[in-house]
Amino acid sequence: MTMRTLDAGPLTLEPQTAAHAAEMFAVLSDPAIYEYENGPPASVEWLRARYVKLETRRSADGSEQWLNWVIRLNGAGLIGYVQATLHADGSAAIAYEMSSVSWGRGLGRRATEAMLRELVHHYGITTVFAVAKERNLRSIGLLTRLGFTPADPKLRGKRSVEPDEALMILEIERH
Repeated sequence: MTMRTLDAGPLTLEPQTAAHAAEMFAVLSDPAIYEYENGPPASVEWLRARYVKLETRRSADGSEQWLNWVIRLNGAGLIGYVQATLHADGSAAIAYEMSSVSWGRGLGRRATEAMLRELVHHYGITTVFAVAKERNLRSIGLLTRLGFTPADPKLRGKRSVEPDEALMILEIERH
């Protein structure tokens, strides 16, 4: 299935391509993003090579489908990304990152909601997982506002969750 561009009010979610690497490198170089997570990409070239790999939209063994969108604030350029890894069992793992200048404005929620609608209505996803550092109250708060709840502790071992991370789950009711 071909990825679609998604409308989220003041935001547009565009299928991520290697052409986004230079602009996203600037966004992902914001040090505030990494208070709880990893670190910025090493270079524009490294990020471009990663995006080329992600453009395949599939893992090497074909078991996962990768959906990555960049978030464009209308009239202001790229501000981050949302992504989902889809599994054959109807579940997805999501992640997101936004520049700190965009925090606290409801933009992360709008972008993630748009992605979740797409996952449910066009990909048939019924369960969504997200992982966040337990200290990252901003991210935990966003997930909670979206309807995520802490996952059953028995699921932690199946999901590669670090001891200082929260595993959150959203069960989608199908009508």
